[in-house]
Amino acid sequence: MTKFQASVLELVSKVPKGKVTTYKELARALGRSRAWRAVANALAKNPSPVKIPCHRVIRSDGKVGGYKLGKTRKAELLMMEGIVIKKWKVNLQKFFIKLSKGTS
Repeated sequence: MTKFQASVLELVSKVPKGKVTTYKELARALGRSRAWRAVANALAKNPSPVKIPCHRVIRSDGKVGGYKLGKTRKAELLMMEGIVIKKWKVNLQKFFIKLSKGTS
């Protein structure tokens, strides 16, 4: 595992139950705003996908997105944490948590 991948997993562990963040936001918080695909790849290699809550990371458009254990399981986990999903989308205004500093 690379240092970047470890940093991604450490940061995603800070996303609380009932909240989501995005691949893009994780990249921003790590100082690499264009590295959202690298973030997604790091999460895909998560050795413990329920303990390290990568299911709390969704797409910037609010869509649930992929998950190591399947999209349906990801949606189930999010709903068990109180997140409302309609047509495979999450209301980012209600459930999004910002991890980066600054306004951009």
